[in-house]
Amino acid sequence: MALPDLSPAHGATLPYPAGLRHQLFQYVVQLADTSLILAHRLSEWCGHGPILEQDLALANIALDLLGEARSYYQYAAELEGQGRTEDDLAYLRTAVEYRNPLLVEQPNGDFAHTVLRQFLFDVFHYELLSCLKAGPDERLAAIAEKALKEAAYHRKWSAEWVIRFGDGTVESRQRLEKALRTLWRYAAELTAPTELELGLQAAGLVPDYAAVQAQAAAYVAHVFGEATLPVPTGAFAQPGGKLGRHSEHLGYLLAELQYVQRTYPGLTW
Repeated sequence: MALPDLSPAHGATLPYPAGLRHQLFQYVVQLADTSLILAHRLSEWCGHGPILEQDLALANIALDLLGEARSYYQYAAELEGQGRTEDDLAYLRTAVEYRNPLLVEQPNGDFAHTVLRQFLFDVFHYELLSCLKAGPDERLAAIAEKALKEAAYHRKWSAEWVIRFGDGTVESRQRLEKALRTLWRYAAELTAPTELELGLQAAGLVPDYAAVQAQAAAYVAHVFGEATLPVPTGAFAQPGGKLGRHSEHLGYLLAELQYVQRTYPGLTW
């Protein structure tokens, strides 16, 4: 399916001074990296899902995130203005140059692990896109408007599975609890603003992450309540991904993701 043309009209200029434009470039790359890395993780399930319907659901969510990542990378390349393309940004950077939060690079584990990782991301993603859609940057608003429709389905899908696992069998509950013990430490980074995000927030280009966190926390509490699962309190929070400090998992992921482009530079179909 062809992606919509979200690029500015020919000859249009980007309405930001150089310093702010560079900050926005970094932020848009962060958004793109997040969607790309999670899309790749989900694509690893293709052909391995527990049932055919959910195998296809995971693949479709991955495709939605990949399309969103493409739109962000295209915009980032224009903001940077150095001649790099979306492919350069996706395939020709090292792990320390990626700015995705740690949550999305974590391995799939079992199906319950993947479901909970997806749910924690989906709740944040939906609230962030809702804010970006109403924001002043027309390109980000256009991307967010399209992606929000998909994110609403993603959140519904993962929330329903969290409830099934939490309020299901003894084994499903145990698997979900094990996933929660592993993944909860990474959830806080999603809504913990970096200096970059605080600067853009002050400029009015990035949503108030405290408001995003409040909305996301309320939804998580509601779904966990349906799943009869307590919300962890006082747990250790592991930051770093948005600053380029990643787990060992990202390097292995990128080795697979970037293999063809790095082995055969400039290859075209």
